[in-house]
Amino acid sequence: MKRHIPNAITCCNLLSGCIAIVMAFYGYKLSLLFIIIGATFDFFDGMSARLLNVASPIGKELDSLADVVTFGVAPSMIVYTNLCLLTCNHTGTVWHDYLPFVAFLIAAFSALRLAKFNLDERQTTSFIGLPTPANALFWGSLFVGVGSRIPVSNYSIVAICLLIVLSCWLLVAELPLFALKFKHWSWKGNEVKYIFIISCLPLLLLFKVGGIAIIIVWYVILSLLTTKKERLS
Repeated sequence: MKRHIPNAITCCNLLSGCIAIVMAFYGYKLSLLFIIIGATFDFFDGMSARLLNVASPIGKELDSLADVVTFGVAPSMIVYTNLCLLTCNHTGTVWHDYLPFVAFLIAAFSALRLAKFNLDERQTTSFIGLPTPANALFWGSLFVGVGSRIPVSNYSIVAICLLIVLSCWLLVAELPLFALKFKHWSWKGNEVKYIFIISCLPLLLLFKVGGIAIIIVWYVILSLLTTKKERLS
């Protein structure tokens, strides 16, 4: 029975992603909530597999399939619905008919990112490229935080499209990013991780849900600064 527990948790992640997709049509807050719930299940499925010593190839594949839905398709749907609203004044044009589908590049590159992760042995203690949960949380919290304050203009549409391209590149780029995995709890050797965690608190207090998007940006910047410092030292 215990060998089925991690896969059951992974399926809960998948179900959360499916609900997040549907909720994108009703409200970004609910969609983001189920992405966060899915991310929680995603954290515990791997942990339970290691604790119970029941890790399996099928569990690894199922985990990636669930992640594509929760952290690929769900944020794509959030961006898609937002682009549909922003292009509503361009009915019958290329803007209205086709541009919103650009959002699904996020799902495609998330799938590519997950496939690369499964084959890349360098990512046991850190990441190469932006993790899909971080990317999904960025998009969900961005639209929840900004909400209706996004002006309906061509500039807003172009800005979102450029952000889509940037996030897709970050998913598959050869950029080393630190992981919040602790081998020990002392300050030495974990300075960057503790600095990141401590700095997240005021961002969440100041910007609330929208602060999550800022935290993801800060995570990327801090990782790049750390990498540059290591190369110079």
